[in-house]
Amino acid sequence: MARYSEKFKGRVVARLLPPESAALDMVAREVGIGAGTLERWRDDVLSMPARGRAWTAAARLEAVIVTAALDEAGQSAWCREHGVYPDELLQWRSSATTALAEPEELRASPQATRQDKKRIKELERELLRKDRALAETAALLVLSKKVAAIFNKGEDE
Repeated sequence: MARYSEKFKGRVVARLLPPESAALDMVAREVGIGAGTLERWRDDVLSMPARGRAWTAAARLEAVIVTAALDEAGQSAWCREHGVYPDELLQWRSSATTALAEPEELRASPQATRQDKKRIKELERELLRKDRALAETAALLVLSKKVAAIFNKGEDE
């Protein structure tokens, strides 16, 4: 029987729950786990209080978008309904704002991205060449030790 980490289970179940609400059969095919197992995992998570559920990045962003137009009372009601503290919602909003407010110069330009990809390809090629050279050197060392062992054995007799 296969064992899956809690982190993996959480990611898979998060796809089954809102806001994504992916089809059970589709997720089962994608991750290669039986639909019955996924259904049991989902039921276990749904039986937990809402506070214990993990929120994916997409779900947090959607929560920020949905609650942006609500007044404070509406936000509080939404938070109670979904098991989120209003402070968490504010934190999600500030982290989304920070992520979107990065200066343009910090973002990679298409030219820099192309240069980076080219450099990565060169480094991977060089690493492969060095790996092959190391493997050849190791093979030669093993062979030289075998030859030495064979000829030294003959001298001892």
